Amino acid sequence: MPPLLHDIAHLGHVELLTPKPDESLRFFTDYLGLTENGRSGDSVYLRTWDDYEHHSLKLTASTTSGIRRTGLRASSAEALARRVEAVEKAGLGVGWIDGEPGIGPTYLFRDPDGHEYELYWESERYRPPAELRPALKNQAQAYPARAFSVRRLDHVNYLAANAEANGSFACECLGGRVTEQIMLNDGTISAQWVHFAQKSYDLVWTNDWTSSSGRLHHIAFATDTREDILRAADIAVDRGVFIETGPHKHAIQQTFFLYLYEPGGNRIELCNPMSRLIFAPDWETVTWSEAERAKGQAWGLKTISSFHTHGTPPVR
Repeated sequence: MPPLLHDIAHLGHVELLTPKPDESLRFFTDYLGLTENGRSGDSVYLRTWDDYEHHSLKLTASTTSGIRRTGLRASSAEALARRVEAVEKAGLGVGWIDGEPGIGPTYLFRDPDGHEYELYWESERYRPPAELRPALKNQAQAYPARAFSVRRLDHVNYLAANAEANGSFACECLGGRVTEQIMLNDGTISAQWVHFAQKSYDLVWTNDWTSSSGRLHHIAFATDTREDILRAADIAVDRGVFIETGPHKHAIQQTFFLYLYEPGGNRIELCNPMSRLIFAPDWETVTWSEAERAKGQAWGLKTISSFHTHGTPPVR
């Protein structure tokens, strides 16, 4: 397994599509506790309280659900240039565009499955207004204390026609590394978890049972503690938020989780992966077999059928 290049600093933000923009906005602000930080056309920019950039989520009104674009921040201007060169050699580049609010020149590209990404270096630090100014100067913004307030955007899980091809692209062109994967009995790699720094995973690709391309499985927001997720489940029941599965603990990556559907139909995970960091420079990919996955999650909860069939946008 090649070493991490550290040319990608972290997952920056996600643009999510929703056919129910008003209801989805209330979900992300009133339930998840995100803070609005500007609007443009049919889009609203939202941020978690401990992400340092302009926004964590761009919520855009659309005729359907799904993910439009994922933002990745490079670790330097030189790193950005190196990754752009690698993507262009792979034939998956789209080109340069003006950045979103708070972001400088941005390079668009696609993974082999067609998911769209933007890669950038220049980024404006968030400067909170007086009412959101934190008491501690090393915190991006004051804790909003609004319903259940997530801390940061954690990862994205894509549905893909071929998970392994996308994981290979992330390693070869973006400098990532596969930390864990699932191998079926016939040798097919059905899912891969990829990281760019010490966090154990940033992007995930899972084989789409419909063999479609460019769909979303879920986006995830991190919490401070497991207890936060238990509280989020209680609030979800009170607010009428649909719980798909959990709270429970994954075997893969050992993430404590709760899966919800936001009103637009997109799956949202609340997760607490804080204890899992990878420091080994020579980490070896952990491979899970089909029989091991059939045992269910870490404490025996069986994976429900919708976890394998629900994705956005919906397909017949």
